Amino acid sequence: MTRIVITGSGAVCAAGRQPAEILAAVRAGTSSLRRIEQWDTTHWPAQVAAEIPDFDARAMVADRKLHKLIRRTDLVGLYAAGCALEQSGLVAHRDTLPPPAAAAYSDRSGVIVGSGGGNFENQYDFLPLMTQAGGDLGAFGRELANTVNPMWLLRTLPNNVLGHIGIKYGLKGTNACITSHSVGGLVAVIEALAALRAAEADRIVAVGHETPIEPQMVLYYHGLGLMSAGVLRPFDAGRDGSQFGEGAGALVIETEASALERGAPVLGEVLGGGLASEAQGLLAIREDGDGLVRAIDEALADAGLSPRDVGMVVAHGNGTRASDASEAVALRRVFGDDLPPVTGFKWSFGHLIAAAGIVETVVTLAALQAKVVPGIATLRTLDPACAGLTVAATAQVPRSDVALVLCRGFASTNAALLVRAS
Repeated sequence: MTRIVITGSGAVCAAGRQPAEILAAVRAGTSSLRRIEQWDTTHWPAQVAAEIPDFDARAMVADRKLHKLIRRTDLVGLYAAGCALEQSGLVAHRDTLPPPAAAAYSDRSGVIVGSGGGNFENQYDFLPLMTQAGGDLGAFGRELANTVNPMWLLRTLPNNVLGHIGIKYGLKGTNACITSHSVGGLVAVIEALAALRAAEADRIVAVGHETPIEPQMVLYYHGLGLMSAGVLRPFDAGRDGSQFGEGAGALVIETEASALERGAPVLGEVLGGGLASEAQGLLAIREDGDGLVRAIDEALADAGLSPRDVGMVVAHGNGTRASDASEAVALRRVFGDDLPPVTGFKWSFGHLIAAAGIVETVVTLAALQAKVVPGIATLRTLDPACAGLTVAATAQVPRSDVALVLCRGFASTNAALLVRAS
């Protein structure tokens, strides 16, 4: 089987703007979850999220003209992708090639992006005019062009990050934009892995991005009973829900031959991935963890590994009662009494929705390289429903250089990815 390696990584979230910085915050037990600053939440039932501090659009994307065409979520996605591509040296190498070879190189370089795609802010341009029109559709239509930003359509495209990465860096190969709620970013990596193995491309930048911290998202998730009123405590007996974060992650993955061709340093390897749905409904989760079990089994089979080969598990761990409990059941079903150390990162920088799985994969690679399984600092008392889960508030040691990263989303979707650090 073709060996698929990782040559670049990038991430940004409330805990930092580089993978090492984010890992350092997690290892220090630092939570970036605090009161929301983007609007007045004084009378809101949910007031906490992990916003990127000192958010500076120009620091994320230098091209000021582009800012008129993209949103906050696109800015962070482009930033993470740029960091990963720079580290990989992919573009710098191509630019040294003769024109025909450079053109062929671009044609074999792809982009796959996991995007939230459904934020309510996409429609906010229309709200003032709707109020002014007072239900008169004629008045609404007459003033529409004078009120709504003419760039509205371009700004709201869910594939903005996909398109602008390709345009800026000249990546003309296989491409896709995946909008699949929380699993989107991890699915982007799994799809990239499949495309490289199928020889559709030689190298692909996989990205996941989302900035879900906005009034309606917070209010509606609270209405569904998914938001914590206090501290995000995965697997804890006192957990009461999740909390949003914002950010993006990116990985440059390529065939081993492609990396060797330019002498690129290898950060790790993508070993296998699995996807499964429980087909239960938009919010329903099976108590036996069936979908997650099948996703993990598929990832292990894809990688040619056994459960014993896994050195650490990075759980979805979103802090909701049903998800955490069924995830613990799934892990016990797969690993039995031989569970490797288990951790999770959402307690530190929130649930990044479409970006969650890929940012957590980037941080996982850094943790494997440091030979550490960071603790879940907010864990006080393990819920009996999660008994047997090898989680701790303090750091543990991975039993191998292989990690399993898990991600779950609405519509009972489940994703599992196996990576190895170099």
